[in-house]
Amino acid sequence: MTKQEQQLTDLLAPTVEAAGFELLGIELIRAGKHSTLRLYIDHPEGVNVDHCAVVSREVSAVLDVEDPIPTEYFLEVSSPGLDRPLFTPEHFTKVVGQKIEVKLAIPQDGRRKFKGLLTQIEDDMLVVEVDGKPYRLLMDNVDKANLVPVF
Repeated sequence: MTKQEQQLTDLLAPTVEAAGFELLGIELIRAGKHSTLRLYIDHPEGVNVDHCAVVSREVSAVLDVEDPIPTEYFLEVSSPGLDRPLFTPEHFTKVVGQKIEVKLAIPQDGRRKFKGLLTQIEDDMLVVEVDGKPYRLLMDNVDKANLVPVF
């Protein structure tokens, strides 16, 4: 998570929680003149499009007042979906024993992408088994991670 994403999380989490939802994480995707600020929300009973609209309205009001992003951007509020993004150590802990996909910021062992079974978490390391070989990945080096849906 970038410093700006952490600041946005700190700013917006109370608003999302006041609306009755959990803020799973934030992605700020820069794409030239039109960036995207994507919020992932969750609720024990699930998230639907009406929930996303409510959170979008509430968060938009805060963003309009605080103006934390100096450039133009689109706001998206989304459910985590089947390929649930993983942002925090707690998110990873919940999915130990399941298949995940990890993209690293800095390559390790000559690669940035790892897709395999999350077998354990040791301190600040994820242990991901890819093709029968365990890889120890530093959580601070994770650029993006998702649960791999099983059908």
